[in-house]
Amino acid sequence: MLRLVLPKGSLEAATMQLFEDADLPVRRSSSVAYRATIDDPRIDSVRILRPQEIPHYVADGVFDLGITGRDWVEETSSEVVSLGELGYSKATSNPIRVVVAVPQDSPYQQVADLPDGFRVSTEYMELTRRYFESRGVRADLRLSYGATEAKVPDIVDCVVDITETGNALRAAGLRIIDEVLVSYTELVANPGAYADPERRHAMEQVLTLLQGVLEARGQVLVKLNVVADRLDAVIGVLPAMKSPTVNELYGGAGYAVEAVVAKSRINILIPDLKDAGATDLIELPLSKIVH
Repeated sequence: MLRLVLPKGSLEAATMQLFEDADLPVRRSSSVAYRATIDDPRIDSVRILRPQEIPHYVADGVFDLGITGRDWVEETSSEVVSLGELGYSKATSNPIRVVVAVPQDSPYQQVADLPDGFRVSTEYMELTRRYFESRGVRADLRLSYGATEAKVPDIVDCVVDITETGNALRAAGLRIIDEVLVSYTELVANPGAYADPERRHAMEQVLTLLQGVLEARGQVLVKLNVVADRLDAVIGVLPAMKSPTVNELYGGAGYAVEAVVAKSRINILIPDLKDAGATDLIELPLSKIVH
């Protein structure tokens, strides 16, 4: 039913893991193969291409559905339907940022300080052109094919580049002076395919699985027992996505309580729950959370 295209390169490993966790494992003959399959009746074919190309091909109807970044949708001005943001990047759950960066010792503190004709290296030629034109700044744009940050200061004066954590820019001796765009990974669809009710339903079901996995990451299920006179104390300690689930134990022996909580807090939470009167504590991993 759906012709799917997935990103190769920096998002590749994270995307393959996301589909694996969503019970939509991507199968291919080797790690460098560009054709793949997913054993699911909603997905007819899978291709793996550079994310720069994906918005254009999805807009043209070569594919029905694809994963790419908002940065490349904006760069290519592609007419696609965004089904939703997917909270993952190369290494974190944070979006990437397209930024303007100059050398640490540069006298320029903001974009307005940049002189006419300054040299800019970037992979985002159209996005960068529109950005500087909107600010009335004339720039000499140079297309970069990678290692953009390495071209400052002897080849160009500044860069427009992506950053997830800022570490690579700092390591290259660069300082951010403005932000062009915040870019999330997105599931995008061809408008014609999305207009078809059957294909749209299939797209939305795939999105449900992917978002369910991302929602569950960093969360665990905590289950415990507690006697009646300590229930309020335990509930007072226990955070939850909504409200904890509380069920009376057989024979009135107390209560069974469960809640979804952040994994990052569990090392503090479990001892606190025990101190409050909880017993029989169990921590369980979660695969998906679907609202």
